[in-house]
This record gives sequence, structure tokens and C-alpha cells, in this order.
Amino acid sequence: MDAVRHYFPELSTIQHEMLDQLTPLYADWNSKINVISRKDMAHFRERHVLHSLAIFKTIRFPEGSRILDIGTGGGFPGVPLAIANPTCSFVLLDSVGKKLKVIDGICEKLSLSNIETIHDRVENHHETYNYLISRAVTNLPNFMKLTRHLITKSNQRFSSIYYLKGGDFNDELSTVKLKAKTYELSKIFKESFFETKKIVRLSH
Repeated sequence: MDAVRHYFPELSTIQHEMLDQLTPLYADWNSKINVISRKDMAHFRERHVLHSLAIFKTIRFPEGSRILDIGTGGGFPGVPLAIANPTCSFVLLDSVGKKLKVIDGICEKLSLSNIETIHDRVENHHETYNYLISRAVTNLPNFMKLTRHLITKSNQRFSSIYYLKGGDFNDELSTVKLKAKTYELSKIFKESFFETKKIVRLSH
């Protein structure tokens, strides 16, 4: 059985069909605008779709949640998570406009209406969200510095950050003032790619 179907049997047939379509859609876009390395494109479903959906294994975002994907690149983890969480709204933010063009094109093809893309740097972006998500755009101390205006205690809407990261980052965590919980993806997925991959959940 396909790994995505194996690990996420609870998703509907329509959701799985949309996730299936991501591979040819990204392959087509990648031939025009390089958003994913050729090496990664050969393992697209595992390294991008499955990796993004790891967050869905650790939290089911409540209906109506507003989620910001920081430094989304080609749309990860935001696009697969938007498919898995159709009752939530996702804002995918990146400073590289051509990457957002790819996301917009894919959302149009899939009629995926719960995604909005914004071309900006996170330090210049001032809106309120329930959750922040990101896939290791920088080290954690720098990430916290760039996002501190979004996660202040006065922002009653904010709940937590879900940060996909690899390797040993205990030194980075020691400088972060929020409460941290780490999920080892090797305990969720058996594929060797996930051996050193983790999710860090940060909250007040």
C-alpha cells in the first residue's frame, strides 16, 4: 500500500486523490520553475507530502483555525495540511514570489480554496493566527526572533508553533523561552528518511 494511504487511512477518497495529484502537478511546475531539487523530486511523496503530514499526526487543527506557514517555499508543509484540514484556513508566506506562483497554480488546479499566498517577509507581516507552522527555514533562536511579534501573550488567538526540523537541536531549544515538546518522526513513520526528523511544538 502507498505510504500516505497507509499512515492516513482516515482521510477521504477525495483528499487522497488530491494528495495523489500533487506529484504530477509539482513535476510539471518544477520543469518550469525550480522549487524542488531533482534529487528530492524523485522522492517527492515521502520527503514533501508525508513529511508535511507528520504535523497532522500530532495535532488535528480545530475547525476554523487560521494557520500561517512561514517560508513555505513550494508549499510545504502548508499545501498537504490544507488538503487534510479543509475546515481551516492557511496563509502561505514566502519572500520569493515565483514559488508562490507555483502554489497558486496548484491550488487552482485542485480547486483548493482554503489557501491564501502572501509575498512578504515574516518580520513585516502583522496578522493574528492560531498556529504557526514551518519547515526549518532557519535555526530556532532566529525563527523565534523573526516571529516574536506574532506570538506575544497579548495575542489571545495564538496557540502554538509546529516546527519541522532534523538533527540534534537541544542547544537551540535551550535558548527558547516557550514550552517545548519534541515528537520523533521515526516513531511515527518507519521510512529511513525520518530517522533524524522531528517536530517541535512551542507554546506559552
